[in-house]
Parts: sequence; C-alpha cells; structure tokens
Amino acid sequence: MKKIHSNKIIIPAIIVALAVIYSSCKQGFLDKPPVGTLNQTILANENGVQGLLIGAYALLDGEGGNVNSGWGSACDNWTYGSVAADDAYKGSTPSDQGDILGLETYTANAANGYVAQKWATCYEGAQRANDVLRMLKIAKDVPTGNANEYAAEARFLRAHYHFELKKVFGNVPFVDETVSDTTAPSTLSNIDGSGAYVNIWPKIEADFAFAAANLPETQSQIGRANKWAAMAFLAKVYMFEGKYSQAKPLFDQLIASGKTAGGLKYALVPYAQNFNPATKNSAESVFAVQMSVNDGSATAAGASNGNWGDNLNFPYNGGPGACCGFFNPSQSLANAYKTDANGLPVANYNSGNDVSATTSPYTGSLDPRIDWTMGRPGIPYYDWGPHPGDAWVRDPGNDGHFSPKKNTYAQSQKGTYTSTENYWANTELTANNYNLMRYADLLLLAAETEVQVGSLSQALTYVNMVRTRAADPTGWVYAGGATYDATKSQYSPQTTPADNYNVAAYPTGSFTDKATALAAIQRERYMELGMEGHRFFDLVRWGIADVVLNNYLATDRIAKVSLVSVGAKFIKGKSELFPIPQSQIDILNSGGKVVLKQNPGY
Repeated sequence: MKKIHSNKIIIPAIIVALAVIYSSCKQGFLDKPPVGTLNQTILANENGVQGLLIGAYALLDGEGGNVNSGWGSACDNWTYGSVAADDAYKGSTPSDQGDILGLETYTANAANGYVAQKWATCYEGAQRANDVLRMLKIAKDVPTGNANEYAAEARFLRAHYHFELKKVFGNVPFVDETVSDTTAPSTLSNIDGSGAYVNIWPKIEADFAFAAANLPETQSQIGRANKWAAMAFLAKVYMFEGKYSQAKPLFDQLIASGKTAGGLKYALVPYAQNFNPATKNSAESVFAVQMSVNDGSATAAGASNGNWGDNLNFPYNGGPGACCGFFNPSQSLANAYKTDANGLPVANYNSGNDVSATTSPYTGSLDPRIDWTMGRPGIPYYDWGPHPGDAWVRDPGNDGHFSPKKNTYAQSQKGTYTSTENYWANTELTANNYNLMRYADLLLLAAETEVQVGSLSQALTYVNMVRTRAADPTGWVYAGGATYDATKSQYSPQTTPADNYNVAAYPTGSFTDKATALAAIQRERYMELGMEGHRFFDLVRWGIADVVLNNYLATDRIAKVSLVSVGAKFIKGKSELFPIPQSQIDILNSGGKVVLKQNPGY
C-alpha cells in the first residue's frame, strides 16, 4: 500500500482488508463488485474509512492499480500532454512502446493500450474515492466533523480522476457512490436518451466546490488536499469550460490568501526547486503527487512509491538512470526559448537557425529556463558534467538532440532520492514529486481570466511575476567550473552563465489588446510549463490545437521528417480527444443497448 507522503498514516489493522477490496478488481471497466459483508465488518469504522481514503490517494501517481496501469496512466500525462503536443518526441526507437507513436501522430485507435491504461486507472481511482463515501454512510464511530472532512477529501479525489478523464477522453460517464456494481451493461452511460454526449462538468464542479467548502486550510499530513487546492482545481475546471467570470474571484482569493497544506503562503520559489526531490513541497506546490523511495514498497513493477510513471524518461546510455531514452524535448520547445535584444520572446521561433543545432546553430540570447527544462549539448546537466549530446540520445534521427531533465536527479542524489532496492529500473525510480498544479501555473491561469473579464494591466502583472523569477541570475545554470549544489538547486560561483541568457519582464503597457495579451500568456505557459504534461490540453482548450500542432509538424526539424512520414496530422474535430478504449465499449454495450459511445472520428 502506498503512502500519501513521508509521514506514514497507514493504519496497519486494515491493510489486509484493503488488499481484499482492491485485489477483487477485474480487467473490465470499473468491474468491481459491491463492498461485501466481510469488508463492511472490518472497515465500518473510522480507521477503515481512513484506510480506504489512503487507497484513493495511492492512485494519484497513476500506478499500481489492480486494473491495467502503466506508463500510459502516469500522473504527469507525459504521453498525452507533452508527446502528443509540441513539447517532446516519444524517444527511444520508433517500434519501442509503439502505442505512444499513435498518440504522437494522432493515429491511435480504440485498441491502443495506453489509452486503456489511463481510462482504467482513473476510474479505479474514482471508485476508491466512492468506497470512502459508501463506507462513511455505515461507519459507526466517525465524528461529524471528521466525516465531513473525509467526504471532502474523497470528493476532491473523485473530481480529480474525472477531470483527468474529461481532459483526455472528453465524453465520459461520471461514477458516483451510488454505482458500486458496474458489471451490468446498462449501469453507466456517456450519452443521454437522445444519443447526445452527457456533460459531466457540473458534477466535477460540485465535487471540487464541496471540497473547498469542507476541507481545512492546512493539513497535518502535507500530501493531503486542503481547501486552497480544491479552490485552485475548481478555478482550473472553470478555465476549461470558459467560465472566466466564475474563475476570477477564486484566483483573486488564491493569490491573496492561498497556502499549501503545510501552511506556506503561495509564492514563487527558485525555478529549479520545483523539480528537485530535495526541495519538494515548497511554497509553489499547490498540490503534488507525493513520491518516495527506499521505503520497502518496491516489490513489483508499478508498486513502488517512487515515480514509476517516468522511469522510461531518462538519458540513454549515461547520466542519471540506466536507460531508456524516452521523452526527448523537441526542437520546437528549445527554439521557443529564443529571446530578442530586450529579453522578450522571439515571435517566429522556428524560423532561422535552431537552438543547439549541430551545424549553423542559433547564437542569439535565450530564456534561462531552457536549461532546467532539458539537457542540451555542452550545457552542465546538474553535477553530471556537460551534457554530451547525442551520446545520451538513443536515436537522434527520431529523438533530436536533447534529454529530459525535470524528472531526473543530480549525481549527488543517487541512492538517497533514487531507489537502492534490487529490481529492474531501480535507478529510474525517484522521490521526485509531480506537481499537479504549482503557483506559476495558477498565476498564468489568473492572467488569462484578467484578459477575458478583468484588467490587461493586472494580467501583465501576473505574467511579469513569472518572468521576473526567470530573470533572477541566482537561479540560472552556470559553467566555467561552477559546482552544482543539489540541496539548493544552485550553481556557484555564478560568474559564467552556461549560455547567452537574456530574459526580462514585459514593459508597462505591453498588453495593448486582448489578442496580444493572450498570445503572450500562451507563449509563457509553453516555456514555463514545458515537459510538465500541460501543453496539449492548453492548446485544445484555447481552440488552436489544429493550427499550432500542424504548424509544428511542418516546421519542427525532427517532426517534419520522422512524424509526417508515418502519417502524423492533427484532424480538427477528432484529434482534440483520444479514443475511448474499445474493450470498455464492448463491456458496457454487451447487453445489446448502446450506452458508451465512441468519440467522434474514431
């Protein structure tokens, strides 16, 4: 059983009972029998409710469920949010984990194994949250105040899992606590009586709103959701719906008063600290999936509390990890960090010479966030020395020349923040948290609301808060013999920047109109959140995915050769969503009535 965080809250007396519940899951869609008499006898008390709640938190990382889970269900959505966008290439070789190639080229079909993993794991997480709510109705010894908080946490988690499903698949059923047996074909549906897709946004909203109203401001365990996290996710849901007027007052409150579960006022910290296991759970972490290593959990594939979902995503043949060469940052992402003489983003970043090209490389200035986002040839890679270029890339013709960095670790952290337990991929298992939301993300979302229903000048203020952090030279990568201190995410001496860095805040009055402001915010999110699994979903909610991604396929030096040649093309009206797994359609429609309808175009 996984922990929520480093302070154990697992209750030993109920572990066996929980194992009975969660090992009873079958391979079908939510194919989980109702809670039985034996389980009720053991679990119908406060300890049992707490244990079930731990089980619901445990699937936040997307791994270790009793249904199909794996790299396709990783909590950071690296395949759906980044590889399917212009953040990254699949990596490795074209045939290795071939299901990812279908996601990357928008050619995946309903038999794709990765989408099956995401669907099944999120619905298992939702049902684990529902188990908490069902047990609360019959538990005898739970004080009213505690019961409200447990219900609020369960509903926060249920909303999160459905939010994930909604982002990836769009047209999905909502499963609440009244649905304990989903083996009956007519139990659930994603269509109404007229055959139109149902809208589950209101139910996701209601769960996050209930959580915000009933959760405490702080928690004794730092990995648990608090009221501010629930409010932040509710605001983000509103952004996906285009409900800017509802989102704005929430962002106002969050920026004025929001705090982490540990009680830290939300704030921007040095950029690299967001990706360092030694500095996790900082003031910037709105809500994070908690990871740990060397805690006895690494007994089988996917069962570890370490960051299993990212264990393919390390440099190949050297540096941190021992394999596998997946998730290589794209040339387009590297080019996006180009800046002009004023330290502002270059507009047509894929025109002209490429950043770090082997011939005729770009020699202008760069936003320093590039070198915390990716490993580039010749640039210090933490304390591993200069990145050796293609020596760390498995297939440069398809994978480009960069390595992932935000999910990896310093050489001095190996064995402390990586697993030392003896099984496959131990050096790929890390204690790196994944921030489902961090304060910079929140600030840039708030900037969008200001453009839509507020003040252009306030939007500029929020964007410049993020850019001013990037401009602080104490947070840059340094060369010239500088030493990396992993306890601070910092180099010293800070005399020779690793490249020609130049980034600055936008001058007062730069946001002259809505279109200019939105374009700047969209570019800022690309740079700030690169390789964090947000990009595809941003492009879709902005309604520009077809234009941006087809342009990426036409202009990115690697993509226009390796991806277009195998049929990559974003099709408007189809590619915004991924296919619903055919196996689940077959199960729910097996009674002869269509209740689960495939997404358009598949």
